[in-house]
Amino acid sequence: MKNPLVQTSWSPYAVGAGIGALSWFAFLTGRRPIGITGAFETTAVGLGQRIAPDASGANAYLAEADRPPKFDWEWALAAGVVAGSLASALASGDTDRRAVPARWARSFGPSPARRYVAAFVGGAAMMYGARMAKGCTSGHGISGTLQLAGASWVFSPIMALTAGVVAHALHAEETR
Repeated sequence: MKNPLVQTSWSPYAVGAGIGALSWFAFLTGRRPIGITGAFETTAVGLGQRIAPDASGANAYLAEADRPPKFDWEWALAAGVVAGSLASALASGDTDRRAVPARWARSFGPSPARRYVAAFVGGAAMMYGARMAKGCTSGHGISGTLQLAGASWVFSPIMALTAGVVAHALHAEETR
């Protein structure tokens, strides 16, 4: 049997079980669900309140959020995702260092600037959506569904369907 740590893809069942175990560990030890966007929100709100308190006070959402920037377990989770991804890529040899992956170049052209702008805009849109939905995909799709939250059970299939439709539309030429 091949060492799973050096494989470029893992069984979705094993990964799902691992995420489920991590989620329950978070509930048992931290009494909180797993999610990453809260770390970014808390830090942005706290920094905004320190750097531009008048502007933050004029914004109802930011004024209510009396949260100093903190680096807690949510930031540890975010750092762990980055570190784990790097460790996995290095262990499996799956390290494509090109600024513009071949699939992107075929669909949208070879411009690194276009790729970086699209990545930034996509990340900003995801963060905005996560705040509007009161949680990110991991917060709803993993933690919310484990808690049997109705909103998460509505959100998760809509998110999966939308992701499939958008991916198909963006890469339609490759599917022909």
